[in-house]
Amino acid sequence: VQLQASGGGLVQAGGSLRLSCAASGRTFSSFIVGWFRQAPGKEREFVARISWSTGTTYYADSVEGRFTISRDTAKNTVWLHMSTLRPEDTALYYCAARIGSATNYVRYYPYWGQGTLVTVSS
Repeated sequence: VQLQASGGGLVQAGGSLRLSCAASGRTFSSFIVGWFRQAPGKEREFVARISWSTGTTYYADSVEGRFTISRDTAKNTVWLHMSTLRPEDTALYYCAARIGSATNYVRYYPYWGQGTLVTVSS
């Protein structure tokens, strides 16, 4: 499966952005789809994930209550709605997918899209 992430940009602190992750090559059916981010000089970290089949979601503590991950089955797309953005949310955001059990670990996701840059100014 090929993943295409988009929607990044420059936003002021307190603002909102919506990222999208579209799949091609096959549907997301039976996948776990996750969003990860990597800030300059830091390791890639988990942000949120969703089970395509059940819709079950899970968030990192740092974004809980501010970010919402959702799916659009008709468009084979996963969204990450980000609100109340903070400068520390600035990073390259990646979507990734795996088949199997849900996990937050980067190394267990074999499919990755290119990153989309989110910059939050103070």
